[in-house]
Order: sequence, then C-alpha cells, then structure tokens
Amino acid sequence: MSIKVGIIGAGGMLRYHAAGFKSAGAEIVAVADVNAAAAQKVAAREGIARSFGDVGQMLRECPELDAVSVIVPNKYHAAVALQALAAGKHVFCEKPPALNAKEMARMQAAAAKAKRTLMFNFNNRARPESYAMMEYIAAGTVGTINTCQAKWIRRAGIPGFGGWFTTKAMSGGGPLIDLLHMVDLGLYFMGYPEPAHILARTYRDHIADKAFKGPWGIPDVAKGTTDVEAAAHGFITFKTGQSMSLAVSWAEMNQREEVSVTFQGAKAGGLVRRLFGTDGLDNTAIDACQLYTVENGRQVNRDIIVPSDETMGRTRSAANFIHALEGREAPLNTPDQALSLMKIIDGAYKSAATGRPVKL
Repeated sequence: MSIKVGIIGAGGMLRYHAAGFKSAGAEIVAVADVNAAAAQKVAAREGIARSFGDVGQMLRECPELDAVSVIVPNKYHAAVALQALAAGKHVFCEKPPALNAKEMARMQAAAAKAKRTLMFNFNNRARPESYAMMEYIAAGTVGTINTCQAKWIRRAGIPGFGGWFTTKAMSGGGPLIDLLHMVDLGLYFMGYPEPAHILARTYRDHIADKAFKGPWGIPDVAKGTTDVEAAAHGFITFKTGQSMSLAVSWAEMNQREEVSVTFQGAKAGGLVRRLFGTDGLDNTAIDACQLYTVENGRQVNRDIIVPSDETMGRTRSAANFIHALEGREAPLNTPDQALSLMKIIDGAYKSAATGRPVKL
C-alpha cells in the first residue's frame, strides 16, 4: 500500500513537496492551512481530496495518514512537527529545522520517543550535482576535505519587508538562517564533522532599502518589523581539524546571485555552483559541477555532466523522504545533522552579537 501524506501549509513550496511525494508513489490525502480558503484552493489545484483550516482537525479526521510535510513560517516548524510526531506521524519539514538548536533538540527527542522518521528539506543535497559529487567523495577520489567555502549571496534578494521573513521572532534571523543550504551542503560533503568554534559577523546595510527587494517572497507589510541581518560572514573550525568559511546575503554589493560550495580535498578539490540570472529565476541560471585534480603530473579540471534540475532538488528531496520510509533509500539527512547545523547557526548569531569567537 502507498504511503499516505498530509501537507501542512499551502505556500509556494507545496507544489514541490506534492510533486516529489507523487513521483515516489505516495498518496496525498489532505492539506491543512490556517487560511482555509488557501488550503481549499491548493487542494483543488493538486487534486487532493480533503482540505482543512486546522492541523489538529486534519490529524483527527485523517487517521490513515502515515506522514506529514510541514510548510509553515519558521516559528511554527517545531510546534507543528511536535504535534504531528505526538500523533504518530513521520515528518518532513521545510528548512530551517527550527528557530534554534534548543527547539531542534526537542524535535529530535520527540521523533526518537515516537519511533518516527524526522527529515528536513535540505533540497540541495538532492540536486544531480550533489549526488554526482557524493559518488566521487564516497569512492575516495577526493580524500579528506580539509577546507570548504559555502556561499549563497544575493545582490537584491530581500524576500519582502516587514513580514515574517524580516521579523526575527518569526524567522529566527535573516539570510544566515534562511539561506543555510550551502553551509549544510558543505558539511554534508565534509562528512558532517563535529564543530569546535565559530567566528561570525552580521551586517544590516540595505535591509530597509526597497531597491534590494527580490523577485520572490511575500508582500511587504507597511508597519511591520525589519530586525534581521542583510548579510552574514563567518569561519568555522571542526574538532577534526577541518574548516569552513561561509558567506550568505539577501542584500549585498555583489555581481550576481551565487549558490555554491567549493572544497579542497587531500586528493582533489571540487565545486558545485549555480549562478542565477539577473531576474533571479531558475531558467536563466548557469550550473557547474567540477573536480580539480592532478593526472600524469598535470593540473586537470573535470566537468561533471549531469541532467539539469530547475527545482534544485526540491522534488527529489521530497521523493527521498517517501523512499526512506519504505526502506528503498537511505535518508538524505538525519536529526543529528540538523541539530549540529542549528548549533552552528546559533553560534554564528552569538558570535556576531558579542564580537567574539564562540565555542560550539
């Protein structure tokens, strides 16, 4: 029998979750959103039989659900995931895992207690480039990755002013927590080593300048709050001796939007990168996947050719959740890794606030 899924949240990411679940053979039974009309509209569009304006009602009236996906503002990730886990459901949650490491630890403990799978939409792990690169890493071609540079920088990409994205109490922060994908991907390539220290700085230049608004996100709220950073830069050391630099921004004087992980291994280096076009839309992007090595005494750059994926792994990531529940694939991420990532994010904000390195 197919896995039965309920989707919580009728926002833009739903279409990727739905496509991924369907591609893996799952049945989407219901969708719930506090905006009942939005839930009903999405249900009609996606061919989902039932819609609800309350999560609790969906969980009570759809006992056949095996799992749920969580697509709500960051503040509610932990609360909704805990509610679903308590009801005995597996959970696939949008990034970031939670507002902070403390919340993430509660989610991890609840999943263990309920004996249910808890996964997160770290979709860049599911990109064709990432799958290909991990094959080289697993085969020993790269060797130990000593250093890594994780970058998601935007020139003009603030996702709305005054709404939940720019309200720290709702979002947990700005681009550091919103665009954590490349930090996660770099850690994934490195084997998710245990972090030791972090030094970070955040910047608020341009955060209130409408010239730096991105072409996506949510509508502006005229009298809303804007108390998050516009950019963050940092350096992480690990107990293994490895290290990583990070650069993330919504608004910064950059040439163009870049999403990339570059690493230097003992045997080879590598790059996974997407350069977005001037309109910030996927179909104008340029992707790259490369290895840097030495062959026959010569420096060699290898282009790794993979199929294009304009969803940036979002659909494949959701499919992996279903396959993992069925035992057909290993899960692309674990609660342990999510907790480690949130400790790094917490440490970066603490370091930026205190002006000092933070022990993790």
